[in-house]
Amino acid sequence: MDLFYPVQVFADWFTYQLFGLDAVSRLGSSVNFFVYDTIKILVLLLLITHLMGAVNTLFPIEKVREYLAKNKLFGLEYVIASLLGTVTPFCSCSSVPLFIGFVKGGIPLGVTLAFLISSPLVDGVVIAMLLGLFGAKVTAVYVLTGIAISVIAGYILGKLNLERYLADWVTALEGDKLNLGTEHTENSSFIRSVSSEAFTIFKRVYLYVLVGVGLGAFIHGYVPTDFFETHVGADNVWSVPIAVLVGVPLYASAAGVIPIAQALVAKGISLGTILAFMMATVGLSVPEGLMLKKVMKWQLLVTFFGVVTFAIILSGYIFNSIL
Repeated sequence: MDLFYPVQVFADWFTYQLFGLDAVSRLGSSVNFFVYDTIKILVLLLLITHLMGAVNTLFPIEKVREYLAKNKLFGLEYVIASLLGTVTPFCSCSSVPLFIGFVKGGIPLGVTLAFLISSPLVDGVVIAMLLGLFGAKVTAVYVLTGIAISVIAGYILGKLNLERYLADWVTALEGDKLNLGTEHTENSSFIRSVSSEAFTIFKRVYLYVLVGVGLGAFIHGYVPTDFFETHVGADNVWSVPIAVLVGVPLYASAAGVIPIAQALVAKGISLGTILAFMMATVGLSVPEGLMLKKVMKWQLLVTFFGVVTFAIILSGYIFNSIL
């Protein structure tokens, strides 16, 4: 059973019964999307920031840095981060709190970004739905490509030395954990410290969550599906970049995108183009960018989106050549 099924039930009641909106209307779909995703992401934001605060307090991050330092041969630390992302069941927006926690803990930026790319791009939901709708070969190609994109893009971004473009307040968080681990030994002090830290981050980010999900809800309800069928035909050499550039602003979960992808493939759009569209939709979004803007300066944000978007476009052409 979906962990957030009660939230969906509430969103359905709130939208369709309390306000009486039509479930098939654009407004009803947008409002339902906004209510469900806002509650889900804000709950995850609180839980994850508390969890990361507890982890940073209980377990010295120096050991993590030491472990990553010992596994830098051929960029293995990027592979570890990408694989960790695949077992973390969060969408692109709800991965942002983990990004904050990783940077705060002193994990190298490139390694952190590899996790941030991989986490929404390849997870259990994606794998299960791809297996059911497209088969083992397509699933294997997608998963391996998603991990490769995370590793390569994270490595490139790490080598660009972009740490100076983190938001000042995020940079200032680094090292705070050391005080927590040595000064707060009693349970009450530990809990107060973790909660205070978590709510501080929550208050800095929640408005971006509301704006980002609101934009995603509008696009979700008002961008017609037949737009893609009209402009991303199988014979159009520009279909891959068009699909990716259109997919980036669309904030949606894999569970919502993959069935649409199957329908679009059935209407004649090439499979590689659709897989690239899925990657862009699941892995990147304007709402995610709005939230990341709170923790990144625009130089880092533009570089991050540019590198990942280019990698997804390239993968789309590769998909089309082998599938």
